[in-house]
Amino acid sequence: MRRRIAALMVVGSLLAGCVPRTATGPGPAPAPQPRPYSTHGLEHVLGSTARALSGRLGRPDLDLREGNAHKLQYMGPACVLDAYLYPPRGGGEPVVTHVDARQPDGREMDRSSCVAALTARQQSR
Repeated sequence: MRRRIAALMVVGSLLAGCVPRTATGPGPAPAPQPRPYSTHGLEHVLGSTARALSGRLGRPDLDLREGNAHKLQYMGPACVLDAYLYPPRGGGEPVVTHVDARQPDGREMDRSSCVAALTARQQSR
């Protein structure tokens, strides 16, 4: 039995030498860390119903529904805002739980700045 174990250990060490070595050096770049989601400046948007949001920002340019999800999109010269509404856990009318903002060319934009720009546009009408 001891001879068998010794023979397996020898064979195993010989096979280990056959494994190709990988190149050493810097590995792939680490994935970027997600930016913290600040709600500062979004107090009048998060938790709003579709009706309340439309009262603040005007008629949405896009109104999509899929299952219990509801997305309202507002487009202005400064930015595009996507507001996502879902019903509360206990049920009831859907409310805004998340917003995304971007510049018209697709570059990232601060959410609260976009809300401020769209609010100002609506108030000037």
